[in-house]
Amino acid sequence: MKKLTILCIVLALAGCSKYLDEVPQGQVVGTNAIQDVAGLEAALTGTYKGMLRTWARGFLTSAIEAYVMGGDDVTSLSGGNKAEFRQTDQFDVVSSNSRLGQIWSGCYKTIQGANNIINNYKTVSGDQNTINAIVGEAYFLRALGYYWLVRGYGNIPLITSADFTNDLLSVQKSAPADIYKLIESDLMQAEQLVPNTKRDAGRPNKGSVKALLADVYLTEGGWPIKDASKYALAAAKAKEVLDNKTLYGFDLVPDLATLWSGTPASVGTSEEVFSFQTSVNYGGSANAFYGSSATPGDENGWDDFFAEVGFFNRFPAGKRKDITFYTVFTKPDSTKISWQNSQSKHPYYRKFRLADNTNYQSSMPVHMIRYAHVLLVYAEAQARSGNTVSADAYTALNVVRKRAGLADVTNLSAANFANAVVDERAWEFAGEWTRWFDLQRLEQVEAANALDKKGADDLKPIGAITKSDYWYPVPIGDANINPNL
Repeated sequence: MKKLTILCIVLALAGCSKYLDEVPQGQVVGTNAIQDVAGLEAALTGTYKGMLRTWARGFLTSAIEAYVMGGDDVTSLSGGNKAEFRQTDQFDVVSSNSRLGQIWSGCYKTIQGANNIINNYKTVSGDQNTINAIVGEAYFLRALGYYWLVRGYGNIPLITSADFTNDLLSVQKSAPADIYKLIESDLMQAEQLVPNTKRDAGRPNKGSVKALLADVYLTEGGWPIKDASKYALAAAKAKEVLDNKTLYGFDLVPDLATLWSGTPASVGTSEEVFSFQTSVNYGGSANAFYGSSATPGDENGWDDFFAEVGFFNRFPAGKRKDITFYTVFTKPDSTKISWQNSQSKHPYYRKFRLADNTNYQSSMPVHMIRYAHVLLVYAEAQARSGNTVSADAYTALNVVRKRAGLADVTNLSAANFANAVVDERAWEFAGEWTRWFDLQRLEQVEAANALDKKGADDLKPIGAITKSDYWYPVPIGDANINPNL
């Protein structure tokens, strides 16, 4: 049983209620568990919960920042109890890193749940539209889980069963190309099944699926797949979202500050193409990386993550910079200090600050895809798919820049325009788990982490960065049990 407990996430085992702290009924898989639409809905709720179990697994803690700390926008303390953050920031990761393990286990737990629905829904009778929507969401969530895993770990187990068999104890890794084939297939299935309107906030609609597929195509154009034909597909799929934004209910929030107000006004906006909804009112469902995780020790915060000085210095001055960062801290005795004189000597992310900054958890949404993502995916992909930049691509880039208070970009070559979009993504999504994946797919990790790009107090890479540092080692518990991992 000890082996099964360790493997319950990675190898999609059932019955690990002690480890997961969930009722046994939530672990039942197969046709006995899904006999009607209500059973499907319950199974889907459990599938979402794989990624949304605060402190245990998934995307609701600062583990999400640890996962992308190899980018040049986020860093952590040089000492104290932040070793697991420093590992990813300094490219010195060990397989026992529990922060990374939270993403691994959360994604595989969701994949298990999605497999259960996808493999058993055909035996269910009831309202077909509801069944289609549930199954479409399951395909979407499985694709999302594998997308995060393949970018983080590269060669990974590809599991499409929800039931444990002994074969899973020796499962082989699959190459990224095979993982991406499943991701694409799943999103194409989801695109046909989910409705145009979200069933609830925190669920995908058809536009959400198209947006994720566009992002997947953009990524496949770069490392390690390097299939340049995917850029045209990314542009076309993103354009479908842009052309139908009213149908899908998407748009930029006019004032960027609304998204990062740390108040209820930032929940459920039109910019949420896909977000995880959270709540402090339900156990294990709170957002726990806003607030204390992103607050300086000078204000009694946890200092989990903050901005790199080099990145902050390069960030274009103006309204967006003021909204993104905060640089003057208020100590418990009400005195104020600048970031240069703080304990960490770094600026912090205002966008992850709560209205009441004394809290360590909140009901703020976790933005996985914003409408600004779709605009910039389209702009970059269109430029990379041909030798000229379309008027629509300029519009897509410049509407994001206009909201940021920046001048329009005009008259660039396709290559220079694509580079300008990558820069814009760095500024617009600073601290939002986009920069690391951009640097990775464009093979710019080494250049972005060069010593001349770092501030004096930024953490520096330990040793030379190579392609082997682009992916993390499989978590130690699973690697120890299965030598094929």
